Amino acid sequence: MTRFIQLHLLTSYPPANLNRDDLGQPKTARFGGVTRLRISSQSLKRAWRTSELFQQQLAGTVGTRTKRLGKDAVHDPLIAAGISEKDAKQWATTIAAVYGAVKKDDPLEIEQLVHVAPEERRTLDVLVQTLIKEKRAPSKEELDALLHDQTAVDIAMFGRMLASEPVHNMDAAIQVAHAIGVHGSAIENDYFTAVDDLNTDDPRAAHIGETGFAAAVFYQYICIDRALLKRNLNGDDALTQKGLRALAEAAHRTAPKGKQNSFASRSYAHFSMAEKGNQQPRSLSLAFVQPVGEGDTIADGYAAEAIERLTKLSQNMDAVYGACADSRYQLNVLSGEGTLADMLDFVAG
Repeated sequence: MTRFIQLHLLTSYPPANLNRDDLGQPKTARFGGVTRLRISSQSLKRAWRTSELFQQQLAGTVGTRTKRLGKDAVHDPLIAAGISEKDAKQWATTIAAVYGAVKKDDPLEIEQLVHVAPEERRTLDVLVQTLIKEKRAPSKEELDALLHDQTAVDIAMFGRMLASEPVHNMDAAIQVAHAIGVHGSAIENDYFTAVDDLNTDDPRAAHIGETGFAAAVFYQYICIDRALLKRNLNGDDALTQKGLRALAEAAHRTAPKGKQNSFASRSYAHFSMAEKGNQQPRSLSLAFVQPVGEGDTIADGYAAEAIERLTKLSQNMDAVYGACADSRYQLNVLSGEGTLADMLDFVAG
């Protein structure tokens, strides 16, 4: 079986602020001595796993990340069923502590986000109903059974770390690089105003603000350890293929939701190359150390030049190192080559 699947995508976004820093500005990185736009891997993974596409295709096999299990899944249902506040809080705190250390000032909330699989959530819900029916605290055996073997696709893909229960940790089968602009970008500020519809006497704006934005063609790299993904899913090959299809389609079609209402910067990947093989994986970010547009003839634009750079570097690496993949499939919107359907078949096959 082919172990590694690598995805290289190019996506052009118009003015946008998809992923903000602590000051509300688009995230950036210095690369090749030039400031580029950046979308963090965390932002991308959340956009994919919470997308309607991902949720629909993998319904029933997508987990939940939360700190609020103690309150929302235990305390509140207990209170609604007539359990006293004292008992509800004590039982919920005991249960929450199974998933991680609870906050000192709010023992119903876990200090760190915990990723819970659907099967584990069902086990928790059954336990809560049992406690309500029998009006008692949970036993040690019931607490020990809350975390168990599961097949949440997003946990299998992106991993899980439980400090209190390391036996239920899971190594991520998919590595996601930060998407980075293939050329330099300048962040600009949009000065905007809002007008009060009912105030016809005062011509001044009712609200004034600024928001940062920028545009770029992004290079995105994803490395998938297919063997580990299947192992994380308890050897379920059908679910492994289903998960690969959903991930690849989400990566091509979806973007982070930051400021979408203000910029409507929704885009599909205009180029992608998938590679399969057992060779050591490698990113092709080297193609963009020199920013596109510097020293190039770009009559066809940055999007086309980025494609040329990416494919040329791939060919050069094959020439120097030997074949870096056993097989490849390309999708190119600019030339009309390839189809998403065939790309998904290639990735999942």
